[in-house]
Amino acid sequence: MNKMIFDFHFQKQFGSTSSEAFSLDIKVQCDQKRMVLFGPSGAGKSLCLQAIAGLIDVDRGHLRFEGETLFSRDNGDINNAGSKNSGVNLTPQARRFGYVFQDYALFPHLNVTQNIAFGLQQDWRNPAKAERNEAIERCLQQFELTAVARHLPHQLSGGQKQRVAMARALITKPRALLLDEPFAALDTELKHRLRDELAQHQAELDIAMILISHDEADLQRFGDHVVRIAQGRVCQ
Repeated sequence: MNKMIFDFHFQKQFGSTSSEAFSLDIKVQCDQKRMVLFGPSGAGKSLCLQAIAGLIDVDRGHLRFEGETLFSRDNGDINNAGSKNSGVNLTPQARRFGYVFQDYALFPHLNVTQNIAFGLQQDWRNPAKAERNEAIERCLQQFELTAVARHLPHQLSGGQKQRVAMARALITKPRALLLDEPFAALDTELKHRLRDELAQHQAELDIAMILISHDEADLQRFGDHVVRIAQGRVCQ
């Protein structure tokens, strides 16, 4: 298994004072490809993950993964024309991360197959209800969703919803998996089982993973490298 290398240093300003800024400075070389961003609710963990994925813009700094620059912008950079340089800012699609939201963000009007297939779409059109291909079939089987392939999200259990979200994130074969509190809404017994499933999928795919959590059990299971965040700052 290759090493996972992250180099993140960025700032997001929310107001006019330094106390209203979120700053993150992480440089990680981890053999096990698993990192946990750990801290209490409201610490800024989700904001950090969204910045890494390119879902929100940040003001300055850099984001690098496996030697590739995803974002780079120096404060006050001015080009020859006298305007600010845009620097590097890859789109979320170009960053090639699979993202699992805390509430799973499934499309309520699309069935399980369509939700998974949406990860393959190049635009915002809804996949056809009958759309099936080898990759989708493999995901349905891998995540034990074949029996509910035509179900809508409101017909699914919490564990099934999480599996659909995972399948949608992984069907594009991303370079890394980003998970925002993936077990927070589940009961204790289901959490144990789905942690085992996640660990198995991550090991089989040999994929880098960043998981954010405030649960010590997640920290113990996946915290090969741990970054503790509090009040918008890295504290350890």
